Amino acid sequence: MKTKVTALLLTVLLVLSLTACKAASPEQTTAPQTEAQTEAAVSEKQTEAETKEAETNAGKVLVVYFSATGTTKGVAEKIAKITNADIYEIKAAQEYSSADLDWNDSSSRSTKEQNDKSARPEIASEKLSLDGYTTIYIGYPIWWGEEPRIMDTFVESYNFDGITMIPFCTSSSSGIGRSGKNLEENAKSGKWLDGERFGGNATEADIQSRIEAIK
Repeated sequence: MKTKVTALLLTVLLVLSLTACKAASPEQTTAPQTEAQTEAAVSEKQTEAETKEAETNAGKVLVVYFSATGTTKGVAEKIAKITNADIYEIKAAQEYSSADLDWNDSSSRSTKEQNDKSARPEIASEKLSLDGYTTIYIGYPIWWGEEPRIMDTFVESYNFDGITMIPFCTSSSSGIGRSGKNLEENAKSGKWLDGERFGGNATEADIQSRIEAIK
């Protein structure tokens, strides 16, 4: 008889223990998510997805430049900083010496190249991938009123379809002239905008205001 009573008491205690555990279960004590909360969560995820898609569609910006003396390089680096762009330098396979750049010498290398519209100096830089880029700033010094022929070598080597091309040049006095149009005609691809001339001492603030006006 005593054994049966003990067994009965143990059974009752077990039932009570299970009931208490069930009552304390997080699944039972956590309030269900309201419809408004569910909609807010879905809306937040949609916003994040739209933001990522917008960033993807915006594409990347690239600054391409050729600089024989370092002047164009300085401006290109400022543009890259302002636009948060990648940067790529066009390096000549045969570097230009001071004698090569002597515009007073009719037999200098650069004079001969600029007098020959078919001249295409070789580029030593590694091949560039344009995947993902939607805007390219393309810079160079003005030589004899035009773009250096190595720039023609560059634009003829790539397909710029779907890319907005923004030329810029550096010079002490000469404007950008027809250089941007020359590059567009030789490239035969891309959407080319009117370019801008910068002096070598142009500040970031000046460059920013002027490149914004180009668009």
